[in-house]
Amino acid sequence: MAHEQKTYLTVTIERRGYGRRYTWLPVDTLSREGFSIDFDGSYTRPAMIDIQQGDSVFWQDGGRRVEGIVSEVERGELSLRVAVVDVRPLPPEVFVP
Repeated sequence: MAHEQKTYLTVTIERRGYGRRYTWLPVDTLSREGFSIDFDGSYTRPAMIDIQQGDSVFWQDGGRRVEGIVSEVERGELSLRVAVVDVRPLPPEVFVP
């Protein structure tokens, strides 16, 4: 019997002049174009997540840490979609949890 291992997708969000907003925020989809969160069945709602245009986003992509900048945030009743631009790999010595 084969066991499928589900990938746990997370992002870290930082805001210039403020600092870390979220560490390992779970997301449902994640790509170099952005990420989304589905809030169906959750007590949390999209309006409760403080992500703004200009925030830095960090995540793991193929074993390498990458950074992007939030370009757009779209909040639906039960979904949050975030577009990311200027995605670049980080040097291996940079530590971002």
